[in-house]
Amino acid sequence: MTREPTPVREEIASFSLLSADDLHLFNEGSHSRLSEKLGAHPVSIEGGRGVVFSVWAPAASRVSVIGDFNEWDVEANALRPLESSGVWEAFVAGVERGARYRFHVVSGDGTERVDKADPLALRTEISPATASVVWTLDYDWGDAEWMRERGARQTLDRPISIYEVHLGSWARGAEGQTSLPSYADLAPRLADHAIEMGFTHVELLPIMEHPFYGSWGYQTTGYFAPTSRYGTPQEFMGLIDHLHRRGVGVILDWVPSHFPADEHALARFDGTHLYEHADPRKGYHPDWNSLIFNYGRNEVRSFLLSSAMHWLSAYHADGIRVDAVASMLYLDYSRADGEWVPNDFGGRENLEAIVLLRRMNEEVSRTHPDALMIAEESTSWPMVSRPVHLGGLGFGLKWDMGWMHDILQYLSLDPIHRRFHHTNLTFRQLYAGTENFLLPLSHDEVVHGKRSLLGKMPGDDWQRFANLRLLLASQTAQPGKKLLFMGGEFGQEGEWNHDAGLDWHLLRGPRHEGVRRFVRDLNARYRDEPALHELDCDPGGYEWVDANDSEASVISFLRRGASTDDLVLVVCNYTPIPRPNYLVGVPRGGFWAELLNSDAEVYGGTGQGNLGGVEALPLSVHSRPRAVNLHLPPLSCLFLVSRGTPL
Repeated sequence: MTREPTPVREEIASFSLLSADDLHLFNEGSHSRLSEKLGAHPVSIEGGRGVVFSVWAPAASRVSVIGDFNEWDVEANALRPLESSGVWEAFVAGVERGARYRFHVVSGDGTERVDKADPLALRTEISPATASVVWTLDYDWGDAEWMRERGARQTLDRPISIYEVHLGSWARGAEGQTSLPSYADLAPRLADHAIEMGFTHVELLPIMEHPFYGSWGYQTTGYFAPTSRYGTPQEFMGLIDHLHRRGVGVILDWVPSHFPADEHALARFDGTHLYEHADPRKGYHPDWNSLIFNYGRNEVRSFLLSSAMHWLSAYHADGIRVDAVASMLYLDYSRADGEWVPNDFGGRENLEAIVLLRRMNEEVSRTHPDALMIAEESTSWPMVSRPVHLGGLGFGLKWDMGWMHDILQYLSLDPIHRRFHHTNLTFRQLYAGTENFLLPLSHDEVVHGKRSLLGKMPGDDWQRFANLRLLLASQTAQPGKKLLFMGGEFGQEGEWNHDAGLDWHLLRGPRHEGVRRFVRDLNARYRDEPALHELDCDPGGYEWVDANDSEASVISFLRRGASTDDLVLVVCNYTPIPRPNYLVGVPRGGFWAELLNSDAEVYGGTGQGNLGGVEALPLSVHSRPRAVNLHLPPLSCLFLVSRGTPL
């Protein structure tokens, strides 16, 4: 039975949220606030209350909105096309916040009819249901102090130590919790943990709506809606607000590189390849069995620009980590010869994706100059973290995947073989100054048979834990910002399992508790010592003392701060052999205090060390005017600090 449309006065029925300027900006690819214009927006206008529905479907012959309010009748509420913009819109009276809805889209030739979720929905049904939900984003924020001070907290000369979290599994396994948590429940617990451990930021694996929980959010369908699995948009705002009020920043993972082919979502949205390329050589991603955005289409660029801006503006996110940037930059990414299409100049660079990334970073820099834009980019593409006006992509930070691969490969070796792979420790300094780097030990390294960080370490139980502490100390000692995936801070035994959560019970064991204390103290030293963070992204912040002792598998180097008084000596022994009377050259005399020792008993080590520090000797070693005579514990990293007067 066909439902009769609700009569609405003509002037109300034609009410629009989209101005001529909006349509122009959208069609030219530069609209960055579409979440305020497209989708479903409750309004009160003279003569009626209801919702303005609008959607982009240029090839459709007919579009209607269906939902609870019209018994899902495709004939009840048709949308009207707005000139030649490709946008369809209608005001539907009487619709309230909380109503479920979809767009019924008829293809241009009338042969395809499909019910689609709203691409700009602000809320969705709880998966596995897929309808959109009419919603508003009103919220009384309490983080004004954080937002005022955020810019000073996120500069390249400040400590940035990021705790990477999958919300659905972080708390599972703790305190007997087996079900999915809520945003509200997670807020105080996550803040408490981050503060106790000394992390400056939490980075969330994609919380944008996704139909398959096992994708961890990387198969996004709702680019403007936080997943309803854990609560409402306001409850997610409450999570961010709580972290901010406790002094913890929030970075969101975001996936503009590909999207799933689920029928209810973006794929073939109006009966054509609208958001994706029609040619599978450009539009299909073989790695993830997903579709690739058509970055050359202006309206798609507006869609993605608006999504990024939405999370920074509406949700007060402090930064965005852009996933899989390398797959966007290269047309031949994961493709053999003949499986990709060159650009107009015959090259492999995706010129359209480059335009999008630069435009996005320029817009963020203009409107949110204090936000962090972070690229997961794994190749040697130049100037990823350099400004657009200098020819760069405009990101603030780039993941250093090379360091991560080198150090994990090195530490997975039996120590007897490490002397043959010494360049794994030293190669990074050949390129460390070319970008603003972030050193990641992320979720990708503890899944799919790769084992946990602790599981990668060789040797008996004592050596495994010593190697793990050495890995974590090596990360802190190197110049660059830091990221650690949940579980790494206490030595998770098994691989991460999104369905089971973390092995929090392991903290009852002294060695796991020792790792936790060590990570806490590492973050404290990183935060408190200017030499360990001020010049993280400046070549002047790092200076080799001895890079060549491959036979002993020992390296030593200096970290410097902006002041000549700020100096930390780092010495790492990557073998289980204690090395007494090991001379290391230093630039100044006086007392060198042992700031941190990964082999301390409190961390689960043997307790060997230097009794709090050593006095510099009047010996010239390593072309330095003074030297310290150190006892290097087995599989250890020492941080020593001098407060003395330079010679």
